[in-house]
Amino acid sequence: MILVTGATGKTGSATAKSLSDMGEKFRVLIRNEAKKQELESLGAEVIIGSIENVEAVEQSMDGIDTVLILLPNSEGQLKLEKQLVDSAKQSGAKKIVKMSSIEATPDATSPIPKLHLESEEYIKQSGLSWTMVKPNFYMQNLLASAGTIKDQGKIFLPMGEGKTGMIDTTDVGKVLAKVLSEDGHESMNHEITGPEILSFYEVAEIFSQVLGTEVDYVDVPLAAYKETLGQFLTNQWHLDAVIDLFKGIAEGGIEEKTDTFNALMGDAPKSLAQFVTENSFIFKA
Repeated sequence: MILVTGATGKTGSATAKSLSDMGEKFRVLIRNEAKKQELESLGAEVIIGSIENVEAVEQSMDGIDTVLILLPNSEGQLKLEKQLVDSAKQSGAKKIVKMSSIEATPDATSPIPKLHLESEEYIKQSGLSWTMVKPNFYMQNLLASAGTIKDQGKIFLPMGEGKTGMIDTTDVGKVLAKVLSEDGHESMNHEITGPEILSFYEVAEIFSQVLGTEVDYVDVPLAAYKETLGQFLTNQWHLDAVIDLFKGIAEGGIEEKTDTFNALMGDAPKSLAQFVTENSFIFKA
């Protein structure tokens, strides 16, 4: 039996859908009871409770062989992930699959990649079998710019000339489901990108081509963007951490795509043009 944490988020729900499509038995631990019926319709066994609640975690671990650790980035994330690892080990689970980040490298200085790396090391020292799945930048992040794309034909972000390997969360969900449900991925770091390495100027060009209207990328100074974002992200740690990630992209980002998705799935990951086409009703005025 597989335990999926984070099953109500974009990536977690994509993972649940993929596991369902594969006919795999899985359990989810969620705090939002309103999502219970939707997940049960996918065949999931649903436990209602918080990751912070020890009893709920212990209940969700009963009879579990494989655990997906997929938590939202937060100041307390590392502590919670360590607790999940400890609970998995104590309950007799055999394998941990962790949702990490391609930026989680030994030379990482940004808070989010650093906590991912520390969590990875804790898992590796646990004695459990492990696999890390490490994407880069989600295409779904661009949905936050839908309003300005529709109203002004502009994408306002502080990324400079930096580049990312954008991937759709549904593709990440497919990889996670595959890794969770089969052997052969032990002690592996699966770094996954989309099929292109793109600057945000190139992103705007793709939007223009697909939507049939001019979309421009506006490179916003980092300090100004932080002030705007601070109106929506009220947690100071989270705000600082996100801005630090954006700073890393602006300073260069990543230069090379990986073929990991193709090798694992036998198919190409979704391109940005495909993503924009599928979501054009959101981006068009």
